[in-house]
Amino acid sequence: MMESDDMTVGELYDEYVAPTYGRFSIHPRRGKGTQLWDEEGKRYLDFGAGVAVNSLGHAHPALLEVFERQPADLLHCSNLYQPRGQAELARILIEDIVKSRGKCFFSNSGTEANEGLIKLARRFGEAVPSSSGKPRRDIISFLGSFHGRSTGAMAATGQEKVRAGFGPLMSNFVHLPFNDIEALRAGLTEDSVAILLEAVQGEGGVRIATPEFLAAAAEICRERNMLLLLDEVQCGMGRCGELNGWHAIGDTSGIVPDGISWAKGLGGGFPIGAIWFRDRPAGEVSLCDLLGPGSHGATYGGSPLGCALGKVVIETIVSERLTENAGMLCGKILHEANSRSLPMISGVRGLGLMIGFQIDPDAVAGAGGFTGESKAASVIVVEALAEAGLLTVPAGSDVVRWLPPLVVTQAEVDEAFEIMEKVLNKLIE
Repeated sequence: MMESDDMTVGELYDEYVAPTYGRFSIHPRRGKGTQLWDEEGKRYLDFGAGVAVNSLGHAHPALLEVFERQPADLLHCSNLYQPRGQAELARILIEDIVKSRGKCFFSNSGTEANEGLIKLARRFGEAVPSSSGKPRRDIISFLGSFHGRSTGAMAATGQEKVRAGFGPLMSNFVHLPFNDIEALRAGLTEDSVAILLEAVQGEGGVRIATPEFLAAAAEICRERNMLLLLDEVQCGMGRCGELNGWHAIGDTSGIVPDGISWAKGLGGGFPIGAIWFRDRPAGEVSLCDLLGPGSHGATYGGSPLGCALGKVVIETIVSERLTENAGMLCGKILHEANSRSLPMISGVRGLGLMIGFQIDPDAVAGAGGFTGESKAASVIVVEALAEAGLLTVPAGSDVVRWLPPLVVTQAEVDEAFEIMEKVLNKLIE
């Protein structure tokens, strides 16, 4: 048998790791702040942050202190018991993030959190049926959305490429055009029980909900006693310049959702997901008590280590004013993108540090760097940027995302632009 030391990283992956990702040939070894180094010592500016996960960057001192301290006390214990840290993190999420009464459930990922929202909607449809007495089961989500890769979360996702080949998936999901109020109202039936949406569609290309669309969704839910469920997995936790992503899109302060899912940036690099359920009537009980004992669970959800890290992440985002940093840099990034010479980029959009660069397909068609390539334009650009030392993330075939850690500086943004401008100009030669 071949020793692993005799194999390259690429060979090890080809031999032993399932090919579920279109992986880039980058072999990370260590990181610090927004910097990442590979096994050969090459330095990268990390504007992917683990796909919006490393909210405090790599090796933040506050997180390292938790890793040193917490496992010595308690790494994991059963959810049949009541470790204090889980309740303390729930209190912070409720009182400092949502600022509305309710209760929390903890999972391991965004997919799991969204599965919990789906189950909540199904249970609510049983508790509060239609006028005919039949359970309401239809959950409305939107084209371009992404809610995860489990069978339930895939069924909710409004992208056929994600769902293809896994049917039949869970039924009763209705996918409607994003930001289209008329289509939303037309798509309602007496079986509609919930609306599930991202305030900013990340995998869908950094597409931002309009304040009017979000307000209409909230109004519809009030009128029809439906649930408004917000997927904040990528756009929450300060990513968009506010602790709540939907607060960053305009005058939405009066909107109170019925459920929220979080993950990614909540753990700062450690796997943890969370759901908030609103305290509001749901038949004979409150919505936040609708999933009672035996109805839902996660063996590792809300572990002492995960909750200690989540607590420190939120405290650091607040104490270091990282939401303000995200909001301030967003304006400068959008201005700089529009004032620089960025070939093949037809537009830029974003909130906070969730930025999407739109690639112009016509410009790509005539660019020398794309001749003979079968890959999506976004992937080709991301690969070229990585080769030059800037890590970014594709979104579909025609958008390149910047998702840097919330601790990123103006100087690092300037460096990223310098790399991007040089790479794009080289691709069109």
